[in-house]
Amino acid sequence: MNDMNTVLVANRGEIARRIIRTLREQGLRSVAVYSEADATAPHVREADDAVLIGPAPAAESYLAVEAVIGAAKRCGADAIHPGYGFLSESVALAEACTRAGIIFIGPSVEALEIMGDKAKARDHVGARGVPVVPGFTAAGLTDDEIAVRANEIGYPLLVKPSAGGGGKGMETVSDSGALASALASARRVAKAAFGDDALVLERLIRRPRHIEVQVFGDIHGTVIALGERECTLQRRHQKVIEEAPSAGLPGGLTERLFEAAVRAGESVSYVGAGTVEFLVDADAPDDFFFIEMNTRLQVEHPVTEAVTGLDLVALQLDVAAGGVLAPAPALRGHAVEARIYAESPEHDFLPSTGPVLRFAAPRGVRVDAAIETGSEVTGFYDPMIAKVIAHGPDRETALARLDQALAETVVLGIETNIAFLRQLLTNERVVSGDLDTGLIETLLPVRPAEPSAAMIAAAKRELHSETGRAEAPLVPQDVFRRSGDVWAALTDRGARAVAFLTDADELIEVTGPVAEVGEAVAATDADGAIWVSENGRSARLRPVDRRERMRLRVAAQHPVSTATHPEARAPMPGSIVAVHVEDGATVTAGQPLVSIEAMKMEHPVPAPHDGVVRLLMAVGDQAKRGQAVAVVTPTEATASNDTPEGAIA
Repeated sequence: MNDMNTVLVANRGEIARRIIRTLREQGLRSVAVYSEADATAPHVREADDAVLIGPAPAAESYLAVEAVIGAAKRCGADAIHPGYGFLSESVALAEACTRAGIIFIGPSVEALEIMGDKAKARDHVGARGVPVVPGFTAAGLTDDEIAVRANEIGYPLLVKPSAGGGGKGMETVSDSGALASALASARRVAKAAFGDDALVLERLIRRPRHIEVQVFGDIHGTVIALGERECTLQRRHQKVIEEAPSAGLPGGLTERLFEAAVRAGESVSYVGAGTVEFLVDADAPDDFFFIEMNTRLQVEHPVTEAVTGLDLVALQLDVAAGGVLAPAPALRGHAVEARIYAESPEHDFLPSTGPVLRFAAPRGVRVDAAIETGSEVTGFYDPMIAKVIAHGPDRETALARLDQALAETVVLGIETNIAFLRQLLTNERVVSGDLDTGLIETLLPVRPAEPSAAMIAAAKRELHSETGRAEAPLVPQDVFRRSGDVWAALTDRGARAVAFLTDADELIEVTGPVAEVGEAVAATDADGAIWVSENGRSARLRPVDRRERMRLRVAAQHPVSTATHPEARAPMPGSIVAVHVEDGATVTAGQPLVSIEAMKMEHPVPAPHDGVVRLLMAVGDQAKRGQAVAVVTPTEATASNDTPEGAIA
């Protein structure tokens, strides 16, 4: 590599590890940066050198341009690779690199300025014949002026930040009455995530497919397309499963997409890896519209690597050093990627944080992971903890291989979406290729599944192991029966009983030895709860003693009507980013009281019932999971209405 010996990776997690891997293969020295929260993270250990750049909050570390440049100077870096997210599309970082004489592994400042702003990008590519979705930029407009323009475009509308991407801050607005709150929420998230609260409003296409084209450019004026990717399977505008090539486009459309993507790249003399994203109307698939251009490597780049045989990071390094691009290779086979998130699908996909008690990756497929056994997943960063990528000669084979790989993946200690990913991969519409970005919503809500016999067996074995007591011999003929919320073995009633409580507050009792009817693994967390995993599905089981067991039995047999608990509690750990009511205000059940942000996502905390609110936390406060953020005291009328029949008020 010309004039490039040491590369600082200005990122974290799986992308930092992936870039470091290629740097090592290319014989280049790698330097990692890390926040105080990531001091023991795998990417820090795997790099040749590492530099602490600030506290845990991203704004004070991974988003701090001066800290990144200072680290590069201290370690003698010739170049900076920004990965994706954080500063990957930062004009400020690119300019700072130029001033410091450091190679920025990315496009020019001009390309970043134009394509990094959705409003500018729309106008820029639209003037060059690339189709764009009807819409407008809200920069400089008052909310009243925005409302007038919105009515001209027509509802439904999509509100999204002009800067940044990844679905953060996007809001769907069905009618004019919902516009004001959507604008406020989108601005708040945009400001926090990208430092810029400018917005774009676009007509919402009812059944869109999200197709993106991987482009590459060099300093000699060549821009090529390296195939398209299907990124339609999304939830809340966040991609979940991606594949290359697409699940099937009409004849001739792929070539038109490639032509439009290359035209967009050439219009800014693009250099390096970029992605031009389009919407294709599932009901009129000959039509497509430009969404944006991501001026960086994408999370889903491994599927393109699988079907092209290229190392896109190595290609970035070569282009940054002045190399000449070769013609695009022919595509081979099909590849599918699943993103594993630290979240709970059964609880509206709330983020999950904590120590990783055990991580076991599947064999025979590519796994890019941010975690390993012993890692700590915090609420400071994105919830994606790993990607699993499968390749095959055709789409059917690739889907089956990915499903099997996810079944073999073990993550204990935090909740994940692995079981939901398997459900999605085997969905009839997904298998047939009948895709649109609303498909996942048709599968919600996700219902919690009861633990299997093998999972209970593993939990019982782990419990005995932790307490140092010998497990009774296994009896193969043991069969489980479920009665209400109680599991029981039908044999060996004289054996010592154990019981567990699920996160759904269901009691599981085991009164005899448990049959080995499948493979499951288990681990115990610091609170004594046992995490079990089987076929990609996991559960957290809390051992309960005899006294607690008796109390739960009695409660199940004699349910009583009770009023709603007055405390509004945080559903996850995070920071209070908005307070929606005044202290002492009268509120109604379900009304948002505060919003909590964790892992770059906002979640409102609603009032549990009608009454008068007393706020316990303010903007900027940190809430723990389950911590009360407000108390709602029922009014006299509400209290009398809630009084159980026959009780004395």
